Amino acid sequence: MVDKKELQEARAAGQQVLRLLDQVEGTLRKARNWGFFDLVSKRSLFSSLIKFGKINKAEDQLRQVQAALVRFQKELGDISLSVRDSLNIGGFQRFLDIAFDNIISDWLTQSRIHESLREVNQLKQEVRQVLSRLDQMERDLS
Repeated sequence: MVDKKELQEARAAGQQVLRLLDQVEGTLRKARNWGFFDLVSKRSLFSSLIKFGKINKAEDQLRQVQAALVRFQKELGDISLSVRDSLNIGGFQRFLDIAFDNIISDWLTQSRIHESLREVNQLKQEVRQVLSRLDQMERDLS
């Protein structure tokens, strides 16, 4: 039997994951915007450095997301629910983009940022579904 406290703890952990994912999404959007600028700018070294600063920040934020997902998984353990426990936006071609700055390398980086945003949004949807299920389980207890 699932108790209300376990449901509340799992919900709190899930909401923390969503807050962190919102931060990652915002940072990736900023990186994407700098990437667009990078594609059309003559000052591309400057915009590349800023863009990759945002990407580094997003990677740091994702480490926080991964830790929060582990906690969320733990809280869900007694309730027989789960969510994937990792998300990775690694693999950016930093050296290629900065050292051989051209439209092809910039486009590849932009593509990876877009893919990362899709991954973040997919994980957010999965977490929301689990939170919805937790809400339903709590209503069923009442």
